[in-house]
Amino acid sequence: MSVMLMPVELMSPAPGEDCHPSLALANSSGRQDDSPEADLLSTPERATGWMRQRRLVAADIELYEFCNNLLGEFRQSVRDVLGAATAGTQPDTKAVAAINRAMAQIPSVRLLAWDASTGFHSQQKYAQTQALEHALSAIAADVVDLLTGDDAGTLAQCAAPSCGRFMLRTHARRQWCSTRCGDRVRAARAYAKKTSTDIPEGTTR
Repeated sequence: MSVMLMPVELMSPAPGEDCHPSLALANSSGRQDDSPEADLLSTPERATGWMRQRRLVAADIELYEFCNNLLGEFRQSVRDVLGAATAGTQPDTKAVAAINRAMAQIPSVRLLAWDASTGFHSQQKYAQTQALEHALSAIAADVVDLLTGDDAGTLAQCAAPSCGRFMLRTHARRQWCSTRCGDRVRAARAYAKKTSTDIPEGTTR
């Protein structure tokens, strides 16, 4: 039985993405294969929209091919580190180094700011030419918070073979990042069981 894989745009965010931009970045490829239609960073235009939506860059920032490639490479480092955390294995040293390098690019000092639409908020000053570096630094800091903070024990990877998205477990027995993934896996299991029972006795496979 073939299982239809849904583009990222049609999938609901995995639990935890709303508070952890590192999870959202890791999941922006949507599933384990890297087909362009499932990748929210497949073009500079899509990547710019993705980052604007999450307020990682200002509304007037445009990503170009070079920056988009850097973002894609950084995403793989984030996925490698999160994957090691969920599997309980030693992380790739290059991936860890990439996270630390991103954190060190932008000073961590933040300033108090105010405007009529949002009121008081914190703001970090940086040159427009450093917009991507600032975004990567923020995501890298979130990776550290995620892996060393209170949420570390709930980090998991969706058990659906066709998915691979990372999530925070909302309860101990949760295995899927979405109802859609759970339904797909259960349907595949039911089909496999039915196929197995439909084979005549004594027939070899």
